[in-house]
Formats: sequence, C-alpha cells, structure tokens
Amino acid sequence: MRPTTVSMLPEVEALAETALFEGLTTEHLEAMRQHMRRKTFPAGTNIVTAEQPGDVLFVILRGTVKVQVEQLDGSEVILAVLGAGQSIGEMSMTDRLVRSASVVTLDESTLAWMDRATFAGYQQLIPRLLLNVAVILSNRLRVANAQIQALATQDVYGRVARQILSLADAYGKDDGKGGRLIPLRLTQGDFANLVGASRVRVNQALVLFKDQHYVSVDAGHRITVHNADALAARC
Repeated sequence: MRPTTVSMLPEVEALAETALFEGLTTEHLEAMRQHMRRKTFPAGTNIVTAEQPGDVLFVILRGTVKVQVEQLDGSEVILAVLGAGQSIGEMSMTDRLVRSASVVTLDESTLAWMDRATFAGYQQLIPRLLLNVAVILSNRLRVANAQIQALATQDVYGRVARQILSLADAYGKDDGKGGRLIPLRLTQGDFANLVGASRVRVNQALVLFKDQHYVSVDAGHRITVHNADALAARC
C-alpha cells in the first residue's frame, strides 16, 4: 500500500527513537525526513496487504499493528505485534519481492513512510542504515525461531505464558502497583491467532492465570503481569 493521503513531515526526534534510524546524525535524519510523510490511521486500518508490491517502508511513531497471514480456510495467523519505534517492510526493501504478510493497526497509530527508491539511495550513502536493517532482520529471525520452537514443544498454556512475557518485555510499562502493563489492545481472537490456538483454549489459559493472580485483564483487553516468575515457570 502506498498511502494516498499525506500529512505533515515526521519530527526528527521521533525518527531518532526508531530502531531503523538509530545512531544516525541529526543532519542525516533531517535530510531523510524531507522525503517522508506522516499520517495517523484509525484502529482496524489495513496498512499493508500480502502479495502487493513492497514499494514503501513504514516506521511506527505511535500505536501498534499486527502482522498477519491468511490461511486457505480464511483463518488468520498473527506473526507479530509491532509497536512504536519499529518498522514495516524491510524485507521488501532488501529483496524487492511482494509483501509476505498483511499489516493492520490494532489501535490508532501514527506512521511515517518513505518510498523504496529513496530509501535505497540513502542506504548507499549511510552505512549505519544498512547495519540497522541487518540488526532488525536478525532480531526478527530470532523471534521467529523462538516462536517455532514454542509451537513445536509447548502446550497452549505454555505458549500463552510465553507470549505474555514476550509482549511485556517489548512493550510493558510499570503500572505503579508492582505490575507490568502491556498497553496493547489484544482481543482473545487476536491472542489465539498469535499463539496458534483456539479462542476457547486461550480463554482457558487466561482464566487460569487470572485466577492464580499471575495476570489481570482490563475492559480494554489490556493485560497486566503480576507474577512474571510464575509465567516463566509455566513456559
């Protein structure tokens, strides 16, 4: 998807806080932002569609998105949940193939984007940019390997516990009461698609963890971790 409605230029400070542009000089960031645009999308917006040309690179400035693929039976599998500071589309920028998955906003999200040709030009001029892309892709591979291992070796309870801890590690914030709030709106359906299980089984795991006071879930489907050690022991 190439956005058709553009907004303001992204701020240099916001770009500097993303993994893709980490370590770049202010001069480089200022030059690059002139070729970027920024827009806020409502929850449920399809930002990227699988099999479409990957001609745009996105960075998430605020909000969260889910990366998903559709199965032959119409069901969806969520491959990852990405938040502020992360990017979308590095693979297409590197191999020039079509998008491998779809990306949908989970809540109101602000994204900035740059077209492939411009990004490729800056990769030639700024070696640190190439390094950052390599680090991002390496981290994604490690996460994918861990996910595969969990699906192959753990039951649903272990997979749910592992995913909660992973999200808490990536996005968790101190709730002021000794807990770790995951500020993402993940429905049971989203969670089921993320861990490769049915909603019923995921609900059973969450109910057990809530009853044992490992976690709590608010009305907005946001999870707070109260006993990370117990969850870690379960997975």
